[in-house]
Amino acid sequence: MPLMTLMVGAMGSRKWTKIFESTGSALAIAYALLIASNTGHEILGFALLFISSGLFAAWAVIDRRWPFLALQFFYAVSAAIGLVRWS
Repeated sequence: MPLMTLMVGAMGSRKWTKIFESTGSALAIAYALLIASNTGHEILGFALLFISSGLFAAWAVIDRRWPFLALQFFYAVSAAIGLVRWS
């Protein structure tokens, strides 16, 4: 049985989407501030973007928002590029 099915079954899907949305948003805000501040914390910022895109991707799968899932794929790729370039 897929992990997402087990998670949604254990706790209502609305509760999971709220958790993924809230946490993903907070991490995305932190990412943007770290990158914009130009204070040498780019690796942490891109790591937060990568985690945020994973949380948003989980939310997209639960809600079956396939265009939003595709967008998160590109955010994850850009985070990986950022991690490689800044490390």
